[in-house]
Amino acid sequence: MKTVSEHIRSRLLDPLARLRQTQWSDEFEQYMRNRLIMGSFRYGLLGAPGKPQYDRVSYARRCLDSYKKTGNLECLVDAANLALVEFVEGEHPKKHFRSDDDGDHAEVVDATQ
Repeated sequence: MKTVSEHIRSRLLDPLARLRQTQWSDEFEQYMRNRLIMGSFRYGLLGAPGKPQYDRVSYARRCLDSYKKTGNLECLVDAANLALVEFVEGEHPKKHFRSDDDGDHAEVVDATQ
């Protein structure tokens, strides 16, 4: 018979373990890593000092626009990598992280149109 602690643990930890397994795409991550590795030859290692700054945010927007036009998943991978590099290397004067659930979320798209 399970103890109270075991019941609580299974109710809390089992769903979290399942979410960790399902709420990610290993394929997407592998594409990101592959492209980041190739990018390190072209642009230098992630976080290396003295690298030139690029307008990664504008380029990420262009990648997303390109995806909307073409459906090429490579564009999504590039946009994600640009966001990651900006997160690590960006020099925005107000750079910070503050988690905020402002109720602004993605809109539902009518796929029948």
